Amino acid sequence: MEAIVSLAKRRGFVFPSSEIYGGLNGFFDYGPLGAELKKNIRDCWWNDMVRRRDDVVGLESSIIMHPKVWEASGHVAGFTDPLVDCKVSKQRYRADQLFFSPVVVDGKVAGYVSALESENTAGELQTLAETFKRKKAIQGALAPVVAKDMTEAKPEEIALIPSPATGEPGSLTPPRAFNMMFETYVGALRDASSVSYLRPETAQGMFVDFKNVVDTGRVKLPFGIAQIGKSFRNEITPRNFIFRSREFEQMEMEYFISEDADWAKAHEDWISWCETWLKSIGLPASHLSRYAHPKEKLAFYSKGTVDIMFQYPFGVQELWGIAARGNYDLTQHANASGKPMEYFDEASKKKFVPHVIEPAVGVDRIFLAVLCAGYAEEEVKDEKGAVEKRTVLRLSPRIAPVKVAVLPLLKNKEQLVAVAQKLYAKLKRKYAVFYDESGAVGRRYRRQDEIGTPWCVTIDFDTVEKDGTFTLRERDSMQQKRITEAELFALLDEQVY
Repeated sequence: MEAIVSLAKRRGFVFPSSEIYGGLNGFFDYGPLGAELKKNIRDCWWNDMVRRRDDVVGLESSIIMHPKVWEASGHVAGFTDPLVDCKVSKQRYRADQLFFSPVVVDGKVAGYVSALESENTAGELQTLAETFKRKKAIQGALAPVVAKDMTEAKPEEIALIPSPATGEPGSLTPPRAFNMMFETYVGALRDASSVSYLRPETAQGMFVDFKNVVDTGRVKLPFGIAQIGKSFRNEITPRNFIFRSREFEQMEMEYFISEDADWAKAHEDWISWCETWLKSIGLPASHLSRYAHPKEKLAFYSKGTVDIMFQYPFGVQELWGIAARGNYDLTQHANASGKPMEYFDEASKKKFVPHVIEPAVGVDRIFLAVLCAGYAEEEVKDEKGAVEKRTVLRLSPRIAPVKVAVLPLLKNKEQLVAVAQKLYAKLKRKYAVFYDESGAVGRRYRRQDEIGTPWCVTIDFDTVEKDGTFTLRERDSMQQKRITEAELFALLDEQVY
């Protein structure tokens, strides 16, 4: 993970926000290559989700909406995380990410240990328990730790659990609800009447505009409304680089179905669609898995939720959630606004409130996933046969920030440069292309490997003196072959869709 974060900064994918002022935790800027990669992810999703389907339309709703939207949706009352404070260090922790265990020796509790959630939380707690026993010189058999998060701590245990910041017990507060919505004010006055919120999700915009879309979009059930946009959550503990941040971008789609439809089949169809799409942008199947939320942890209105999980360097984490939400959201907004959210079905001559399947994914999490899946370090031989390390990003051509690099063999040979620049000008009408004439060709290849460029085209003397073909060098295999201009454009049209 450290190497990936370093590459992201060094090559202009991601910068800490406001870095010259020391940064602001939970916020990031996307550099030249990062902006291209992020745009490509959004474009691929939009093209596949909206433009290439007949049953999904697009929407762009505002970031700040009427505050009653968030009251009706339950966000004002219930969009909370459990928060634990350390009174000594002033550190704050999400209670469900702070774990503890009693240290049990010969069947008796000798004390407690705590650790923040990680890939090996239980292992860390076990090590801390062994250290605790040794430092206290306690004799007897140490029982295996039983990891629990702070939401499970009994009142009498809280005072005995040490803070991760100080290592000493007695400073942690009981868990309390912390609303994660960012408040703002609309208009000139700053009082209760002008309070509004930055949206914590994009979904509600699609629900409140449901009737507008039905009335104007010539849509028939089943159909979807898709949206890409920024959301904001005042996370207690942003972490793992861009995985959990306070400002992020979502790609969500609400797929409306009849109240009599087979929701389980529609749910499974969308889970499969999402898995296939992730593979189409280069995520390996070996890194993907499913997690079905147990029934006892589902919201009361939810029929089922499945998360597509991804194997990040810091552990298996949620990438894409696909939820069957029933008709809860439309019903809530109908009740709160007094405006009907019913759909009239011409075939059955019935009016009803549609049910919905919701696939929701973060652009930033996909961005991080493709960097993690594509990053590799390997030993290769240079032109002289010497072994060197190659850093490569194996990004799918669909999303790679640069599709092809154009390289004249020598920058001081006018005929080579002229041909290279002419090809470069043609390519960049349609594709993101990079022109590089500085340094040895091998070194230029390495620079392109590190930013994920799938192909390099070298214009050499055979190009201008013989048949006009170029040398095409493929990133992953490093194989080279001669190719015509027409063949190059055909290759790009096939691979970059």
